[in-house]
Amino acid sequence: MNKFKKIETPLEGCFELLPLECDGIIRNFDAAAFEAMGLATDFKEEYFSTSIKNVLRGMHFQTPPADHVKLVTCLEGAVKDVVVDLRKSSATFGKHCAFELSAEKANMLYIPRGLAHGFLTLSERAIMLYNVTSVYSPENDKGILWSSCGIDWQCDAPIISARDQSHPTLAEFDSPF
Repeated sequence: MNKFKKIETPLEGCFELLPLECDGIIRNFDAAAFEAMGLATDFKEEYFSTSIKNVLRGMHFQTPPADHVKLVTCLEGAVKDVVVDLRKSSATFGKHCAFELSAEKANMLYIPRGLAHGFLTLSERAIMLYNVTSVYSPENDKGILWSSCGIDWQCDAPIISARDQSHPTLAEFDSPF
């Protein structure tokens, strides 16, 4: 029995996932179900972040050889979650997709290697859970400037870290993907 609904997005390999079994318990990961859908199951780390309303985090990724598949879900509140395709050989290079992830919907986003990820907190508080297929590598931890990808964040005054304000623009970034 399939335990998730896998929804295609315009970006190859990127999927929105919806759990099909709820009964008060929401399944965020099931190795056999992920394998049946052709998705990675070799997650190496899991972590979470907390943010208040209008905090914008992104656009983050790790470069090879520490690049990774990422599975993200919103455990509390709601976020506008965005991915940008950094794969030079992709037909959608430089394009982005946006999703609303929320605890209420219990949806998640499966992000393949070569995509940058970020989000804007829509609720008063949000907790985001991340599963990744590689170990954190400070020297491979990179980003592109949140405002350089044509994303309509629909927020006049986002709260952005100094680090996220200092990333190169998408046009300046020489993608290794």
